[in-house]
Amino acid sequence: MSDVSLSDVRLVAFDVDGVFTDGRFYLSDDGVESKAFHTQDGYGIRQLLDAGIEVAVISGRRSGAVQKRMAELGVVHVVQGCGDKVLALDEIIASLGISSAACAYVGDDIPDLPLLSHVGVAIAVANAVQALHDQCDYSTSSAGGSGAVREVCELILGAQSQ
Repeated sequence: MSDVSLSDVRLVAFDVDGVFTDGRFYLSDDGVESKAFHTQDGYGIRQLLDAGIEVAVISGRRSGAVQKRMAELGVVHVVQGCGDKVLALDEIIASLGISSAACAYVGDDIPDLPLLSHVGVAIAVANAVQALHDQCDYSTSSAGGSGAVREVCELILGAQSQ
């Protein structure tokens, strides 16, 4: 584990594709995209927010489904179509008045590596590429889209209730 413990986390940021979802998206002949989200992950996000822990979503892609789902969950820090995830996170943490050391980030693929090395607690989902598992403080036992987000939420909430 890093120098920062899970009990110090004040913001949990997540990638979307491969973390909130299984990495697949469905594209109809009309060009309409859809994604599948796990309902238990949503409950975990609400628990974090209810506990006063901020939640952010930072994605390289844009999706109306992501915007709608995050709005349903009450996630206000949503950055999509992001070319520089570190800069996006830095803007969020500056607005919250916290440090990057008080943040956890959850990712699944190579574009997440710069951000994972920038935060206090780096987490890879079970289906992440090996390079992430090698660099992260924690790897979930659940895959993205199959409860990994909920597992992270419970891990952090459990550490903070001790």
